Amino acid sequence: MNLTISGHHLEVTPAIREYVQSKLERVRRHFDQVIDIAVILTVDNLTEKEKRQKAEINLRLSGKTVYVESLSHDLYAAIDTLIDKLDRQVMKYKNKVQDHNHQAIKHLPEEMPEEETPSAA
Repeated sequence: MNLTISGHHLEVTPAIREYVQSKLERVRRHFDQVIDIAVILTVDNLTEKEKRQKAEINLRLSGKTVYVESLSHDLYAAIDTLIDKLDRQVMKYKNKVQDHNHQAIKHLPEEMPEEETPSAA
């Protein structure tokens, strides 16, 4: 699994990098078939009083790409809500994949019991 953490108008400090990695452990614990993760952390200066922190993530799974973004006034709060949203989507995808596999087994034709042939007496 490849993990890329980048910042836009922001220097990614080791503390932020460690925080994101620790939060992503929850997602990896629920679903371990992750191919690639790209995290983009952004600070937008709208006005001097209002700063908007944005966290985005692209998570590539086998057969699907999940994109989630979150906005907040605090970068750590944005990361927390981002991971919550991502975890819900990954669990939804995992349940869909598991249900799909189980339905294929349910629709297999059952073996027909062999009919006894009457023997000529």
